[in-house]
Amino acid sequence: MRISIILGTRPEIIKMSPIIRELENRNLDYFILHTGQHYSYNLDKIFFKDLELPLPKYNADVGSGTHAEETGRMLIAIEKILQKDKVDVVLVEGDTNTVLAGALAAVKLHVLIGHVEAGLRSYDREMPEEINRILTDHISNYLFAPTDLAEQNLIKEGISKDKIFITGNTITDAVYQNLEISKKKVDILDKLNLSSKKYFLVTVHRQENVDRIEQLEGIFKGLELIYNEFKYPLIYPIHPRAMKRISEFGLEIPKGVRLVDPIGFLEFLQLEAGACLVLTDSGGVQEETCILKVPCVTLRNNTERPETLQVGSNILAGTNKEEIFKGAKIMLDKENNWDSPFGYGNAGKKTIEILEDNLK
Repeated sequence: MRISIILGTRPEIIKMSPIIRELENRNLDYFILHTGQHYSYNLDKIFFKDLELPLPKYNADVGSGTHAEETGRMLIAIEKILQKDKVDVVLVEGDTNTVLAGALAAVKLHVLIGHVEAGLRSYDREMPEEINRILTDHISNYLFAPTDLAEQNLIKEGISKDKIFITGNTITDAVYQNLEISKKKVDILDKLNLSSKKYFLVTVHRQENVDRIEQLEGIFKGLELIYNEFKYPLIYPIHPRAMKRISEFGLEIPKGVRLVDPIGFLEFLQLEAGACLVLTDSGGVQEETCILKVPCVTLRNNTERPETLQVGSNILAGTNKEEIFKGAKIMLDKENNWDSPFGYGNAGKKTIEILEDNLK
């Protein structure tokens, strides 16, 4: 069995890290192909080093662009590599343009596809990620569903149950494994002079939020209401693109919001674990906070992680200032006693065992 792991964004590296470690532990034949979708390969080198992962064998370095430009450049690059360096199966994770391009290149070359984190649905076709998820699921041979609900989504769409395997979510493995690594390497609370459970953590990066002034303004006003009520700082690691939009829109940073430069995943994990509440538009952060038992308010009107709503770790607030404030009050008053629906930290092992059993 020869495997190619195709990834291109930092969330994919994080969620693939348990699978990469399992491949290393079993001394299996594989290589990593990095498309460079969000960052250049050189910028991501430090990320692999921090997570103690082997560096990719191939670097497509496609960079950012429109959805068509990104997907097209990646499709061409991935196809050339897979034609030259043949594999039995390609593994992709999640819902990015890298995932769709990797799956399309593989299926055209008659290479088997394993989709890690299959079956997630927001039922919002305006989200480009939703299109990527659906298309990838329907051309994959092995669908590694993180939860029972994800499996049911796939079955409802007519995908054969024989192709679906419930593994839990590799984010659980990644949180546990990488939190341990972080304790040896960083102390972000000390660096930022923060006290555990006496600050809020904010992440806002989605296109529908940062590219629309009314959305971003609503979020900022909601954050200011939260600060006025609780007087805890709101720590916001901000991406340069979001900072650019804030400047273009002429928006002021709300009172109580403390901008910090983008940080590595190990430091971010520590910030998540120490926060009293996280406000986010990220799907991955909704999962991570659930696992860490930190309450979450999602700054969107829908989520492809409805399990977090069901167990009570998360609430949808959208971008209305009053709803954001109300959501924060509700979540801060809750007991953090939910059970995570995302498995027990052995999804990476399960995924590789399933492939070994099926590809003997």
